[in-house]
Amino acid sequence: MSDELISILVLVVVFVIATTRSINMGALSFAAAFGVGELVADFSADHIFAGFPGDLFVVLVGVTYLFALARANGTTDWLVHASIRLVGGRVALIPWVMFAVSGTLTAIGAVSPAAVAIVAPLALSFAARYRISPLLMGAMVMHGSQGGGFSPISIYGSIVNGIVDREKLPGNEITLFLASLVVNLIIAAVVFVVCGGLKLPRTAVAAAGEEREDGAREAPADAEDRLTPARIATLAALVALVVAVLAFDLDAGLTSITLAVALSVFWPDHGKKAVNEVTWPTVLLICGVLTYVGVLDEMGTITYAGKAVSDIGVPLLAALLLCYIGAIVSAFASSVGIMGALIPLAVPFLAQGDIGAVGMIAALAVSATVVDVSPFSTNGALVLANAPDVDRDRFFRQLMVYGGIMVVAVPPVVWLAMVVPGLG
Repeated sequence: MSDELISILVLVVVFVIATTRSINMGALSFAAAFGVGELVADFSADHIFAGFPGDLFVVLVGVTYLFALARANGTTDWLVHASIRLVGGRVALIPWVMFAVSGTLTAIGAVSPAAVAIVAPLALSFAARYRISPLLMGAMVMHGSQGGGFSPISIYGSIVNGIVDREKLPGNEITLFLASLVVNLIIAAVVFVVCGGLKLPRTAVAAAGEEREDGAREAPADAEDRLTPARIATLAALVALVVAVLAFDLDAGLTSITLAVALSVFWPDHGKKAVNEVTWPTVLLICGVLTYVGVLDEMGTITYAGKAVSDIGVPLLAALLLCYIGAIVSAFASSVGIMGALIPLAVPFLAQGDIGAVGMIAALAVSATVVDVSPFSTNGALVLANAPDVDRDRFFRQLMVYGGIMVVAVPPVVWLAMVVPGLG
């Protein structure tokens, strides 16, 4: 048995043990990375540690720390009330507002994880307050960020179009952008219906302190609508985070943790409480799985699978399998990295002219990014880590099942819509 197949089987075993024995999958993945890396691939410890996602670790800790501070001092409650007033009290519109805001941020240049890091904590705080499904709200944020992610001036769009130019393939920037936007918009609409969006209030919700139709009472508005010094400083920090990420291209994780530390210096009680609310089990889970994926990448497992598919003699079947590989691997690894590897692998059979290059590239791009709802991706991890007042294990399973549905269902749909007609 080849080393590549052994590494894939070990990954399957990790999933089975984590599911049946309730052991943190991240801890299991670290053990798998050590075992496969040392015994199969003959990697040194330093080589194995090279796959540790240090940037994602800082993003998860920094963003959850900053927004835990915002929850501790009531800033998120204030923002939720402001959002309600903005849409005239119509709760049903808020998920679509979050979709639009996330999409706009990525369309004008923010990378998808940065947009999710900015929008998701507020969106999920709102979901907790108004009893909206966290899966619905998280999905709206993530699909919004992917919907705008391939505009001609976006990071993802620029990278993919650059790869297309480098490989001397025909491309169409507008088709790429619209393909991602339409697919994510359709998925968001389906999720909105399935997760109870149609049952959300379309008329203005009751004023604070008044009884709602479900018998619950809103908390008095005085405490939540008052801007205290801590809240003003936190709002300034959140604005600074947006400006730093979008205008100056600073790292979202490092910026968040720096701002959180600055706030903690002035309000240490809030800071102490916030540190305890960082979702450390989630951090262990994500970092462990991605470290093992890094070992797989270094071993050549991903390239091995891609080449095996590209050698198939039936171009349409090879195209479908490449979309599936992009979806499966991207659910655990960098979407852009996967596209950068798969598009060149598709060049040989694209050159034959049997497959339209524009449709194939759009299908690969959508397949490799729509699965970022997986809890193992950066976007999914951010949503999981920033959801307040939820059963985190249950929410993790929901995101994992939802990500699995995206992996299974989206590739054949985009293949039928974009590849089979021969676009390009």
